[in-house]
Amino acid sequence: MNINERISALRKAMADKNIDAYMIPSADFHQSEYVGDYFKSREFISGFNGSAGTVIVTKDFAGLWTDGRYFIQAENQLKGSEVELMKMGVEGFPTTTEYLLENLAEGSVLGFDGRVICANEGNELTEVLAEKNIKIEYQYDLVDSIWEGRPSLSDAKAFMLGIEYTGESFSSKLQRTREKMAEKGATCHVMTSLDDIAWTFNMRGGDIAHSPVVLSYAVITTDKVVLFIDEAKLSDELKAEFAKENVEILPYNDIYEYVKGICECEKVLVDGTKLNYAVFNNIKAEKIVDYNPALFFKACKNETELACTRNAHIKDGVAITKFMYWLKNNVAKGGITELSAQAKIAELRAENKDFFDTSFGTIAAYKEHAAMMHYSSTPETDVELKPEHLFLLDSGGQYLDGTTDITRTFVLGELSDELKLHFTSVVRGMIGLSMAKFLYGCHGYNLDILARGVMWKMGIDYQCGTGHGIGHVLNVHEAPNGFRWKLVPERFDSAVLEEGMITTNEPGIYIEGSHGIRIENEIVCRKAEKNFYGQFMNFEVITFAPIDLDGINPELMTEEEKNYLNWYHGQVFEKISPFLTAEEAEWLKEYTRAI
Repeated sequence: MNINERISALRKAMADKNIDAYMIPSADFHQSEYVGDYFKSREFISGFNGSAGTVIVTKDFAGLWTDGRYFIQAENQLKGSEVELMKMGVEGFPTTTEYLLENLAEGSVLGFDGRVICANEGNELTEVLAEKNIKIEYQYDLVDSIWEGRPSLSDAKAFMLGIEYTGESFSSKLQRTREKMAEKGATCHVMTSLDDIAWTFNMRGGDIAHSPVVLSYAVITTDKVVLFIDEAKLSDELKAEFAKENVEILPYNDIYEYVKGICECEKVLVDGTKLNYAVFNNIKAEKIVDYNPALFFKACKNETELACTRNAHIKDGVAITKFMYWLKNNVAKGGITELSAQAKIAELRAENKDFFDTSFGTIAAYKEHAAMMHYSSTPETDVELKPEHLFLLDSGGQYLDGTTDITRTFVLGELSDELKLHFTSVVRGMIGLSMAKFLYGCHGYNLDILARGVMWKMGIDYQCGTGHGIGHVLNVHEAPNGFRWKLVPERFDSAVLEEGMITTNEPGIYIEGSHGIRIENEIVCRKAEKNFYGQFMNFEVITFAPIDLDGINPELMTEEEKNYLNWYHGQVFEKISPFLTAEEAEWLKEYTRAI
């Protein structure tokens, strides 16, 4: 079936259940950002394969809501279908809730699979739509009824991440969790977010591409731990570790019945942004508190995690540097395409024994393709790189000792004055945030201007945040820290910046039909001096790979900015050159020279 035929089949299934509108988000049962193939219902029904978006289908309308990262991609992928693009955050386009309230008649029925809608959103919809007596029906996965050949749930094996990488045992993390429960007066904590469970249990797996997590739920009480998982996934090492705390193992889907047995007098901790609506409606506790201890625990990396992550970045920096050397020396010979370049960086990362996956789908974008912030090259869009213009590579690796995310934009030939201005401006923005020094208590939105301000002075903006938190051998996007220019509560990525938090620093300029430029490093929040004024904080950069000097006009930079770039490139050469061949090291010396 094509997209329009799938929508017609869905409408028939809706009619059979007396449902007037059906909502299909991008999520799995755990509200994960990236999902396994089984959960790609929104992609199946719309053809749009970006990581974020929601489809709503009614009897006479089908719309896709997505954000500014994906507008260009969505417009291209929706062509030929009846699905309309609804641009989130753009004036004139309603939110999904506003659309439903305005367009559904009194007494209508909104349907969705309650396992893929988070509790907070489900409760908000219930409350808002009650104004028009609109009923919520959350028991049906209607996409499943029309999806022939739907992939199966992943059966990938789980493995234990040792204390030499985590710096803290499962037992210690369990104790800290129970201490937080006691502070909140709770006797039970229902965990549903996969990265929080993976972090707490020191367990990693392969159920989602790029994110080494395991499909599971957990319930922690004052004296008991229950893990809901396919037991066949667990290694003997994990079982032995869990036995120390008498962890009970139950089948994955048993969570729905199990939570019905939570005592009505209990106070339960949940993460309302990750708890799905179906589980929520089965909990009959006296009070449900929206608080997730692991969210903040895992965001503040301990010294072992930081040391391991620094090591991972050296390995990653070597791969990126070797890639840049290869690209610069071979692009004029012809034959390099976006996809072959993507394959090359994967090959170089895989040469390291600790590498086991990419941390997200690589963005390899030439010329105007780079204007699409989350472009993904395909055989249909793949183009050959020429010795001219710019090539953007946003990629990352999952290593046993850390998760990486780095973007470099490479100069392939002579650049116009405008391209050099834009390239230099992006580098200046990245440097401005890197050099930040601030009092403890600042949020990411307090500091975003240090990066974005360079572009704003030019009358240019980028329609995304400046940076996001990074997990430790976990999700490449991790709350609650991040940089963006205004507070967006539902994103929950603007928490107070704490020591040990790792955040990306990735300003950019994107000109549709022409070019995209992004330079990205990861930075760690650290304590500086403490004095009469309070505790000062700063950032330690942990990403080391050359920034292409061929794109920089030093005359546009301040002395402070040039000094920082020269210091940074000195660090790159010192840390990376020992792992290169003599020819590569000599080349790197030129590309890390002082300006």
